Amino acid sequence: MEIPVLYADEHILVVSKPAGLHTTPDGWDPTLPHLRLLLAPRWGALWLVHRLDKDTSGVLLLARHPEAHRALNRQFEARTVRKTYHAIVFGEPAWQRRTVTLRLRANRGRRKRTVVDAKGKEARTDLRVLQRFSGVFSLLEARPHTGRRHQVRVHLFAVGHPVVNDPLYGVRTTDHPLPIKRLALHARRLEFRHPATDEPLGFTAPHPPDFAATLENLAAYGHLYAEPPLAE
Repeated sequence: MEIPVLYADEHILVVSKPAGLHTTPDGWDPTLPHLRLLLAPRWGALWLVHRLDKDTSGVLLLARHPEAHRALNRQFEARTVRKTYHAIVFGEPAWQRRTVTLRLRANRGRRKRTVVDAKGKEARTDLRVLQRFSGVFSLLEARPHTGRRHQVRVHLFAVGHPVVNDPLYGVRTTDHPLPIKRLALHARRLEFRHPATDEPLGFTAPHPPDFAATLENLAAYGHLYAEPPLAE
């Protein structure tokens, strides 16, 4: 499986993770391939700084030594890292921008769902409509300020616009067949400071072919443009 490299130096490695690839060894089947296993022959030991769900594509940051790992972890803990996701969702929001602050609790069990719970942990996601497709689908930008498990997916489900093909949250069907057959969620951009130089960095992962083809398909189906994405 090809893993596009967006940036590399002696401290960090930034890749565009393909959909369908585990970030870490699968807890139920450790023989399945995962990101570090595939990268190791070329890049050696790598330290994970954050994770993406198996079926989520997009920007992923790894550290190349323990000192860089600690420095990057501090940024995530301080919530100074800026994460931007693109999601193709069901329905057309009645709003253009919205901030969701529903608290979340990790649920147990093999499916490892996360649920909205007033006694759960603080969670905040800023949402913005990028495109509207005939009232049936929309392309949303999601910027999570906290890092709860499945946060973007759960918050979108909670406001009535679940991600297309989400097997855990708000599964729906449609009469309009779409090219994308997996979770329609893409980690579009990641912004942080270099762990050694403190230089501000930002990396954008292009939409993968299935995601891009779905947007083209929906555009042909009929759409109304909303606000353009913020400058990257």
